Amino acid sequence: MKPALYPIPVVVVLVFMLIRAEILGKRQQVYVVKPSATLLVIAVALLSLLEPTHNETYTVGVLVGLLLSLGGDVALMFDEDRTAFSVGLGLFLLAHIAYTAVFASLGRFSGWDAASIPILAAVGIGFYALIQANLGSLRIPVIAYMLVISVMVSRAISTFASPTFRPEQAVVIASGAVLFYISDVILAANRFWKPLQYDRVSLAFYYGGQVLIALSASYFP
Repeated sequence: MKPALYPIPVVVVLVFMLIRAEILGKRQQVYVVKPSATLLVIAVALLSLLEPTHNETYTVGVLVGLLLSLGGDVALMFDEDRTAFSVGLGLFLLAHIAYTAVFASLGRFSGWDAASIPILAAVGIGFYALIQANLGSLRIPVIAYMLVISVMVSRAISTFASPTFRPEQAVVIASGAVLFYISDVILAANRFWKPLQYDRVSLAFYYGGQVLIALSASYFP
């Protein structure tokens, strides 16, 4: 059993606790559990360095993305404050850029792009049309964020065409990126479209995506 798998059951428990704390409004628990869960995801990525076939470029890129995400997680715990929300948005934007850079550096352009790029563009334009009326001064940052996360997903999908990755590893990477994308869509819809009854389910998508991206670092051929 790979060392990176050992922290994952604890992450699952913490995410369950986090969602429960968010729903019940127990902010003190959120302040402890949320960063703890992200730190464990960082540990999943770090443990890939114990694998004899690890790719240091990939692991470092993923770790940079996760550390920026940790900062974003802390900022978004105070998202009622517009400044904190903007800081969190900026940190997650940088996290997506880090992921995009490492996926692009090791992936390859291929026929996958001909399919994924139009789909991502259509989804992005449609979602922007849904929320644009309520963006206000955040219009430009949100557009930039949507562009970057769409490119991140596209470059995650590009790993299917790269000999650097196993096919099943590319599935894990692309699935992680898509889950991350879905979590951000739920958050944005809740904030800029209308309140969603089950918006906290975004945390399950978010941590699921981060865990898959971190875990993929342990499966290089």
